[in-house]
Amino acid sequence: MDIQFNKNEDLNKQEWDLVKSRLEKIYKGGGEKSAAKQKEKGKLLARERIDYLRDDGSSWIEIGAFAGYEMYDDQGGCVAGGVVAGIGYVQGRQCVIVANDATVKAGAWFPITGKKNLRAQEIAMENRLPIIYLVDSAGVYLPMQDEIFPDKEHFGRMFRNNAHMSAMGITQIAAVMGSCVAGGAYLPIMSDEALIVEGNGSIFLAGSYLVKAAIGEDIDNETLGGALTQTEISGVIDDKFPNDQACLDRIKFIMNKLGDYEKAGFDRITAKSPVKKMEEIWGVLPADKAKPYKTIEVIERLVDNSEFEQYKEGYGKTIICGYARIDGWAVGIVANNRELVKSKKGEMQFGGVIYSDSADKAARFIMNCNQKKIPLVFLQDVTGFMVGSRSEHGGIIKDGAKMVMAQSNSTVPKFTIIMGNSYGAGNYAMCGKAYDPRLIVAWPGAKIAVMGGEQAAKTLLQIEKASLKSKGLEITPEAEKELLDKITQRYEKQTTTYYAAARLWVDAIINPMDTRTWISMGIEAANHARLVKGAEKGALFLTF
Repeated sequence: MDIQFNKNEDLNKQEWDLVKSRLEKIYKGGGEKSAAKQKEKGKLLARERIDYLRDDGSSWIEIGAFAGYEMYDDQGGCVAGGVVAGIGYVQGRQCVIVANDATVKAGAWFPITGKKNLRAQEIAMENRLPIIYLVDSAGVYLPMQDEIFPDKEHFGRMFRNNAHMSAMGITQIAAVMGSCVAGGAYLPIMSDEALIVEGNGSIFLAGSYLVKAAIGEDIDNETLGGALTQTEISGVIDDKFPNDQACLDRIKFIMNKLGDYEKAGFDRITAKSPVKKMEEIWGVLPADKAKPYKTIEVIERLVDNSEFEQYKEGYGKTIICGYARIDGWAVGIVANNRELVKSKKGEMQFGGVIYSDSADKAARFIMNCNQKKIPLVFLQDVTGFMVGSRSEHGGIIKDGAKMVMAQSNSTVPKFTIIMGNSYGAGNYAMCGKAYDPRLIVAWPGAKIAVMGGEQAAKTLLQIEKASLKSKGLEITPEAEKELLDKITQRYEKQTTTYYAAARLWVDAIINPMDTRTWISMGIEAANHARLVKGAEKGALFLTF
């Protein structure tokens, strides 16, 4: 290995160490004091509940751990959005699990909490996975109610999704393990099974204080909506249990009795590890995201037996397309090639840039994978489409539109890994969040923005200078540099992986070594739901 490889390895691992240290803090939720208060009530913490529920030694992928990161500092923060969510296994059945974290603002719903819960439901609905809700929440965070209550993708959408999942035949199990108030009370009652923990669990449309204020009735919360009331008097809840463990045991019992599902039929054989060491990805991937590298070297360290069959290898070289297997699953891979390459006309092309020929190639490959019912994996490290007169005259917009149309109308499941850069329309063409990847994750140090920080800062500076000039003002070189530095700093912060993960533009920041697990579990989940044909979906496939 050369010096640059070792340098890349060290710097990339440092990036992951930073992610790990931040995750360790996130996993503590609202902190030790808040955790101690929950323990005094005899409750398990949110992550303990999930660990108890999941099969021992089984895989778990967490969605949105960084949700809300550095977003609500003026409100005291909202660690992980006050909820833990992910895909795991209960009694051998793959399912989605969502658990309110009562150590974070008593599990109250911030705007990002709603977005994260809706994302979990979306995953369950797309893949027809059973979903388990472990409810322990004080309801909507009132100081921000206008950002969580009334809009289409706000709090109420969750109950609409409950109804739709019921109609789709997706099993929903809810356990009231703490507070469950106001509109939030509809979630467990619109589920197929509703359970409650005695002493800690309570469910009502209005708590005792609000009842007193509204109608003048004096009553305590336990009598109003505790376990005894809601199981034996109202019949709202199905069964009550003495503690968290007993309640979670009942969920395991229910999951153990679920029937099988109709498979989508994606092809899988016995998995093989890559021949080339996955650990070498740390050294292959440049720490400086502007530098070129051989993307094929990354692919060969992700796929089974390091076997990758390229499609149109000699054409459209700034995108690599081809067939492989990941953990035994057949996949089609679309990856940005970061090498400086020669086009079919002998012209040099920049790595990571999408040219007309590479867009055309990718569009055709995506349609081929749909024809063969092969899931698609997008490996993003893209700086955008090629610009300039030659590209415009050559129809880059038309060819880019073909690629966007092909992947937008794709009916096979798509999975997106942001390895490095994800800029501009390249993000769209390579199946960014707006294009419905079943899962989308980023490696440490990835960047997501409309354009690179340096270009954006210089563009914004020119706009600012023009504005000042229109007012008859001039800017000194010193002031110009200061302004440029300020713009660059602000813009660069908005391009970081953490900024994206906080807003759920990506589902997680992951260790590259876990990429195969995410893709494999994602395809396994997708295999629960039959493919919707293009005509049913409203898709329009063009012959280019």
